[in-house]
Amino acid sequence: MPQPSESDIIEEQKHFANVVATFEQYGSYALAANNRRRRDLYSLAQDDQKLLDEIGWKDKLVDIDNAIVVNARFVQQMIAEPAIFSDADLADEVDDDGGEESSHPHSHQELHSHTHGDTHGHTHSHPPGPLSRGHTHDHGGTQMNRYRPNDFDMDKLRSTLKQFVRDWSEEGKVERDACYQPMKDALLNHFAAVPEGERSKLRVLVPGAGLGRLAYDVARLGFSCQGNEFSHYMLLSSFFILNRTESLHQHTFYPHVHSLSNIPDRAALLRPVTIPDALPSDIPGGVNFSLVAGDFEEVYGSENDDSEPQAGQWDAILTCFFIDTAKNVINYLRIIHKILAPGGVWINLGPLLWHWENNTTNDPSIELDLEEVKTLCEKLGFKLENERTIETSYTSNAQSMLGYVYRASFWTATKVKDKEEAT
Repeated sequence: MPQPSESDIIEEQKHFANVVATFEQYGSYALAANNRRRRDLYSLAQDDQKLLDEIGWKDKLVDIDNAIVVNARFVQQMIAEPAIFSDADLADEVDDDGGEESSHPHSHQELHSHTHGDTHGHTHSHPPGPLSRGHTHDHGGTQMNRYRPNDFDMDKLRSTLKQFVRDWSEEGKVERDACYQPMKDALLNHFAAVPEGERSKLRVLVPGAGLGRLAYDVARLGFSCQGNEFSHYMLLSSFFILNRTESLHQHTFYPHVHSLSNIPDRAALLRPVTIPDALPSDIPGGVNFSLVAGDFEEVYGSENDDSEPQAGQWDAILTCFFIDTAKNVINYLRIIHKILAPGGVWINLGPLLWHWENNTTNDPSIELDLEEVKTLCEKLGFKLENERTIETSYTSNAQSMLGYVYRASFWTATKVKDKEEAT
């Protein structure tokens, strides 16, 4: 795998610093947004203010403030020890134009690793990556130089809080069962002949792992599993939940307080969520479970990497709401085909919400319909089976008056010929 250039390293340092600044400033940003509602209240006629006061609307704003304060404490814990990028200088590397769409992490580091022997000993390995520069984590900086997050940045963070609900709360179980359970069932069915005690010898890859729950669930089944994630928001948060959580329901936050639209009542708005509903360290003996940071194409598409040979090395690849993150899905399909072992299985579930469509960064984007994607899979050497549609939501508020439902496509696929024969 080619080493990142100095400019790549500086770009990533800046972007990571901007993401950390977004986490740092969540509280003040969210409180200011709620205070806007107070200003709007006081701009009304006195009679209208009195009516809203009588129904408790002003008190509700106080309750929202209190919930935001709890959220801010929770968010601050995630950046109290940002060890993902070792000694990246967060105070000095500041970028006024940072944004998730225009910044691309170039590090390929193992952020989380559980190696479980028969004694169930736990080791947490966080080797320094290319951003190690010997700096200390000083978040002070000067106020005038600090990155000022915009609503795009904050929306990423708010989405991350919703992802916590989906992946690590009891409330998110309905969505997880709709998406993850069919994939896990297909994995178990494909390797039904493998005794449970032998599953740890099989390697499963979960690209686009998010906060790591699907990869964790696969490891809990006894398979050795590696997740891969690109977003710094997800990486900071998954590192926290996987490595800094010691008990069930340890953390409490309020994910639904950022918008008052389509809320049926105050209880729905202000209901707390606790995480995790499963202990991340609870992995069977002999199972390797890890999370690797970096772009999927860069990490797994490299032709030569002696430290992590990829070609034909993954017994199963599980892609959940992932393939539509590609700029050119052909690259994803070729890589999946290359790294999938003979006799292995690719299990896919998701829509085609092409993430780079109509982007403002002049990045290429090839948007295909579902039949075109399936045809490409066949041309590149896959045999698709067990095709069906699964209706599911994604990080939705179960008590909202508005909900979106994806008609996600599910399939399992096996290799029928080598890449050279398929092109």
